[in-house]
Amino acid sequence: MEINALGLSIKDSEKGIEKLNILLSNFQIYYQNLRGLHWNIRGKRFFDLHVKFEEMYNDSQLKIDLIAERVLTLGGRPMHTFAEYIENNSLKIGKNISKDTEAIQLIVDSLSKLLEIERIILNESAENNDEGTNAMMSDFIKEQEKTIWMMHAWMEE
Repeated sequence: MEINALGLSIKDSEKGIEKLNILLSNFQIYYQNLRGLHWNIRGKRFFDLHVKFEEMYNDSQLKIDLIAERVLTLGGRPMHTFAEYIENNSLKIGKNISKDTEAIQLIVDSLSKLLEIERIILNESAENNDEGTNAMMSDFIKEQEKTIWMMHAWMEE
């Protein structure tokens, strides 16, 4: 088995890079959805949601950078074109969403899909002793599960 400078299997790292690039693509779409929600939200909850969506897209931007840097750390090349992002995306693309409940539902649905991808990466990185990727996925999952819970609480009115 060929090993890279990190002491990880090159073959396993290449598979991890592919999955991380898929996650990166989906996060880019999630990020852009959040920007659109931030710009287009209307109604009585505008002030609260406008600020919340900005907080969320800033957080997503940080996660996008972490994912891309992990791809580089593993010896890969992060995807970086919109064509690649769209080709590898599995999230719903939100267009012209201005209603609060529709916006929150898009976020919940997107986070649920991101969690699916992250759990696959989590399991595979654990099997491959890739602690760096595993820890990152664990952190993402914990935070996103809490966000989903909060979004559900918000929708309960």
